[in-house]
Amino acid sequence: MASQGVSMPSISSKSEVNPAVSSGSEACAISKPKPCCVCKDEKSKRDECMLFSKSADPARDCKTTIDQYRTCMAGFGFKV
Repeated sequence: MASQGVSMPSISSKSEVNPAVSSGSEACAISKPKPCCVCKDEKSKRDECMLFSKSADPARDCKTTIDQYRTCMAGFGFKV
């Protein structure tokens, strides 16, 4: 039984490798903060209001703090 040679493609230099992330996406990720890192005060006030509300409908009771949080997040480009 004779073995046949199979040519396998190989990457011999780093110049042939394309990065997975384009520079445009990278710049966008750097300029836009993560949602967990912005509006921390508004988020904690909202969470505290929702958790400790004695109302039957905490969302209605905490509407102003929820709206403040949404406005803050929208200012950073996030849709909540």
